[in-house]
Amino acid sequence: MSDAIKHECGIAMIRLRKPAQYYIDKYGTASYAASRLYVLMQKQLNRGQDGAGVANIKINTLPGTRYISRYRSVEPSAVNDIFEKINKKLKKAKKIGGNDALYDAEWLKENIAFSGEVWLGHLRYGTHGENSIETCHPFLKQNNWRSRNLVMAGNFNMTNNEELFSKLVQLGQHPKEKTDTVTVMEKVGHFLDEENQRLFDKYKHQYSNEQITHLIEDELDVARILRRSCRDFDGGYAMAGMIGNGSAFVVRDPSGIRPAFYYADDEVVVIASEKPAIKSAFNIDFKAIKEIKPGHAIVINKDGSFAEEEILPAREKKSCSFERIYFSRGTDPNIYQERKNLGKALIPQILKAIDFDLKNTVFSYIPNTAETAFYGMIEGLEDYLVSKRKEVFLEGKPHVGELDELLSFRPRVEKLVSKDVKLRTFITSDEDRDTMVSSVYDTTYEVIRPGVDTLVVIDDSIVRGTTLEKSILTTLDRLNPKKIVIVSSAPQIRFPDCYGIDMSRMKEFIAFRAAIALIKERKMENVLDEVYDKCVAQPNSMENFVKGVYSNFTDEEISDKVAEIVTTPEIRAEVKVIFQTVDNLHKCIPNHLGDWYFTGDYPTTGGMRVVNRAFANYMEGKTVRAY
Repeated sequence: MSDAIKHECGIAMIRLRKPAQYYIDKYGTASYAASRLYVLMQKQLNRGQDGAGVANIKINTLPGTRYISRYRSVEPSAVNDIFEKINKKLKKAKKIGGNDALYDAEWLKENIAFSGEVWLGHLRYGTHGENSIETCHPFLKQNNWRSRNLVMAGNFNMTNNEELFSKLVQLGQHPKEKTDTVTVMEKVGHFLDEENQRLFDKYKHQYSNEQITHLIEDELDVARILRRSCRDFDGGYAMAGMIGNGSAFVVRDPSGIRPAFYYADDEVVVIASEKPAIKSAFNIDFKAIKEIKPGHAIVINKDGSFAEEEILPAREKKSCSFERIYFSRGTDPNIYQERKNLGKALIPQILKAIDFDLKNTVFSYIPNTAETAFYGMIEGLEDYLVSKRKEVFLEGKPHVGELDELLSFRPRVEKLVSKDVKLRTFITSDEDRDTMVSSVYDTTYEVIRPGVDTLVVIDDSIVRGTTLEKSILTTLDRLNPKKIVIVSSAPQIRFPDCYGIDMSRMKEFIAFRAAIALIKERKMENVLDEVYDKCVAQPNSMENFVKGVYSNFTDEEISDKVAEIVTTPEIRAEVKVIFQTVDNLHKCIPNHLGDWYFTGDYPTTGGMRVVNRAFANYMEGKTVRAY
């Protein structure tokens, strides 16, 4: 994606199901869980580079022993920073207890932090607000009763945070912040406290308080806590938590918007945001990795037993399609094929845009994540050529040129665009900053015939169009092509996302700017006023009124206006922009139908409120977040 945006965070959890000594004896190291959590997090760095955090819980420690450990970091290499600190704990163990101490699980648990059985890691993309240690997950809610301690981290955004905050206040709480992270934490924490109290009341006339503490830890009903906590949530979420007694969970929203996968055997339960991370960390077959069902939670009890529990009734599955287009790692075999299919599906539009003149067309891609869609696009071109050859040789249709040329012809493929290391835009003047931005990309010279060749360059998606306008087109135009065709493997991004992606302000979307330009060009400003009046008059409507902004234009009209907007006066070549169709998107990614940023069809009531509020903010000149 040439337009850099921040997006979903990443979670990683490991629960050791056997005594800690088992792993030291079998694997010869006290770092079995830590090293695998490190791999889980490194393989999900694509999900968050603003910060990271790791927490660990020891089970069945004696009173007076620290049993919760946590490190968070916002260093440039946050994951490495954290695990270097954890590794220092083992070096400390060797220094204090000698080499034998490293192979004694009980001694480690009594003396060294990060030697417990339950691990939780988080990678953060700060989609809104500041980036500091305090904003990094996991968050910790502490209490002197072990079973009331809560550690949470998540990949989520709530659309009804104000409502959730108000309910906490009504309960008598005084939350320290209004962020959805704090609100969710306090919500779950409240019902964790109530579950503790329920069990205490159950046994208070039969046992001593000390005995009751152990009974509570053994009988804590985590699924019940989650059912009571999540019933008011509106948003996309995959939330992970650890309780001080050693219980743990990962719960997923009822529409399955945010991803979560798990693997379990007799040694571990492991959960992550992406399948390839689990595959890499534990070297297991992809088929052994399962998806947590929408509205369900993996609940791990203190004794290591686990189950997938229904927390909320599942709705129609609307998993985020952007996960497949761009965000998740392409090493997942299904994602890899889906991205190739997206490139292949664009062939009819591409051929039309180049007037079927393959001989004078060069194909390339924007590095690095568009590469897989590019391979699919080339496969589609080769399939097209095979079909043309069949028409000539099997059906006797006429052809242009020599038969040898027809047989030997291949699409012209070149790596035209290279992305240099990031350049710091420390220069303050706008003119110089634009020059710096334009230098982010470089190109390969002397492979294009000036004034003759058409360039077709594919990107994952076009969000704001800023990089396209200020860098990519300028770079490509230096090659003096006759025409430049920019191809997006994703459809037009028309509406804000409110479930995790940093796409919340409508005026930033190039497709929205194109629609506004067409409205003004055709003197249809009344359309904007009508949509605005509806948004303001019916703020809680279940209808997306903003669709009315686009309904007057075809997809191609908006695409052509996008091309016009991103073509600066300095560009000499003709520019055309092609977007994937929504129909093709669903054909290529049939199991991930979350497409609200393309279609405006939000899977939750809060999403509908957000899009209408976002448009009202645009009309009122407000640049604030719409949720």
